[in-house]
Amino acid sequence: MKNIKAGLCGLVIVLFFSGCATTAGNTPEAKRQAVLAMKNDTLSDLYNVRPGAKAEIAAAPGYAVFDNAGILFWVTAGTGYGVVQRKGAKPVFMKMAELGVGVGLGIKDYRLIFIFHNKATLDKFINEGWEFGAGVDAAAKAGHKGGAVGGEALAGDISVYQLTESGLAIQATVKGTKYWRDSALN
Repeated sequence: MKNIKAGLCGLVIVLFFSGCATTAGNTPEAKRQAVLAMKNDTLSDLYNVRPGAKAEIAAAPGYAVFDNAGILFWVTAGTGYGVVQRKGAKPVFMKMAELGVGVGLGIKDYRLIFIFHNKATLDKFINEGWEFGAGVDAAAKAGHKGGAVGGEALAGDISVYQLTESGLAIQATVKGTKYWRDSALN
């Protein structure tokens, strides 16, 4: 019961602070521009730490970039937003929420980059959105100081990169994440 209360408390805190992590601006156009700027900044950071990812993205039918903030305390909870970019198509703006269980403690702000290696997997992600996976990571980072190591295991034909922006966390979790179209931005 104590763990459930702690997890629910963490979820409330994440939902409260998720407003801080949402896109800037009051208009849908301002929000779309903020999401696209986050995507470009994240890809630039990814190419600096994993130069081979640029060629991987160029060869893929599409990719997605998400900004996520989460709290970890036996129950992992997080929310975020992002964009899916398909070759030759308009961006698809999306939201996300995750919930998991495992061993963990901390809070972190991180970016996820998904590279889809076939069109069917990409289309399924956009239209159905669920992902189930396991993650292990440790982070102690503020700005450009500190470091983070992480890994994700996902089903399907997807490469995943995680870049921690800031936070202090250690976790080993099994989690489910729901991605869905942002009806206000598409």
